[in-house]
Amino acid sequence: MNDSDIRAGVLGAIQGIAPEVDASTLDPARRLRDQVDLDSMDWLNVIVGLHERFGIEIPEADYALLATLDAIAAYLRDRLG
Repeated sequence: MNDSDIRAGVLGAIQGIAPEVDASTLDPARRLRDQVDLDSMDWLNVIVGLHERFGIEIPEADYALLATLDAIAAYLRDRLG
């Protein structure tokens, strides 16, 4: 899976929870929760969506590592690699 596929999957998981999000306006290096109005339950649903899309377990201890689109993509790339 390449970076483009990973990013598309991440954006799909986010838009599955927050369909109003315009992916073209997101800054990949800025904290997602600062850009998108996601409460803690929405964020948990994004994590579950990532698990379902990519088939990898994401332990709660790693949630803080998933702050930006860049960070999520790197995290998933490392685990899918």
